Amino acid sequence: MRKTATRLRLAGALAAALMLAGIATGPAAQAGEEHGKEPTLADLAHRHGRYFGSATDNPELGDASYTALLGSEFDQITPGNGMKWYATEPQQGVFDFSQGDEIVNLARANRQKVRGHTLVWHSQLPEWLTGREWTAPELRAVLKKHIQTEVRHYRGKVFAWDVVNEAFNEDGTYRESVFYKTLGPGYIADALRWAHQADPRVRLYLNDYNIEGIGPKSDAYYKLAKELKAKGVPLHGIGLQTHLALQYGYPGTLEDNLRRFSRLGLDTALTEVDIRMQLPATEEKLTQQAQWYRDLTEACLAVRRCVGITLWDYTDKYSWIPAFFPGEGAALPWDEQLAPKPAYFAIRGALGGR
Repeated sequence: MRKTATRLRLAGALAAALMLAGIATGPAAQAGEEHGKEPTLADLAHRHGRYFGSATDNPELGDASYTALLGSEFDQITPGNGMKWYATEPQQGVFDFSQGDEIVNLARANRQKVRGHTLVWHSQLPEWLTGREWTAPELRAVLKKHIQTEVRHYRGKVFAWDVVNEAFNEDGTYRESVFYKTLGPGYIADALRWAHQADPRVRLYLNDYNIEGIGPKSDAYYKLAKELKAKGVPLHGIGLQTHLALQYGYPGTLEDNLRRFSRLGLDTALTEVDIRMQLPATEEKLTQQAQWYRDLTEACLAVRRCVGITLWDYTDKYSWIPAFFPGEGAALPWDEQLAPKPAYFAIRGALGGR
């Protein structure tokens, strides 16, 4: 009885989201399907001059059902871990691009573009880098070699790089990473210059979480971006990760924030989107989540230089949320059985689909 009641509640949430998105159900929807294949999220986004993508990771690529949907619904992929420093330079001066290459090759087979993620980050660094003290000249040389070796390897294979990831604290002060402590704030400009030297055509981004709304952290990025642009540093965009949680409220100034970065001459992108909730998932929570997915999609569409949206993997089956936020989950538009949730239909509605 409890399972039946849960199914009924979820069915009610799905129906509510369909109404929210303006999607036909029943005979009308069936009639539409008979006229041809329904457009994918990527198809719908393309009509607006945007991409719609998903992150993925190497371990799940053996799941045929998962990869089939990944290859058909999206036109952009971000490797979740395979291009990070611990994977690409596990020993100093010894590079291994096999994980990133696997995802690039998959994307090429599916005619998808790839976002490079990430060159400089305080986390997931190899022990050889974090386990000793560096002088500034030593670390500067290590950082330059790592950035330029990886960017050259993927030159022409990725359209954008998250060059520096999560450089600021919540209050807008610089994060005390090994790079900041040893090299000072100038490491960010250097990283961008070195990446540009290695691939002058790739788009270069700074990327972070909790910068969706206007506040101290996003203000710090705005100030930095303005300074970098004034100095002629090659910065092309700001990546707003958009890891949201129902219990903390929706960032109501998202669209305004996207606009102010656009006015600096920068692209923006929603790069790691998921919207988690405290479990269990209920009809009310799934309906609210669907509205948020619709709202953030509409915010991106409303700002010309918001170039696309990437889900941080598309299915709850492979979400990072439960492992990092115990008791939370159900964050993505597809459930653990790869079935679309209310959020999926809300995104379709925002993109103008049925």
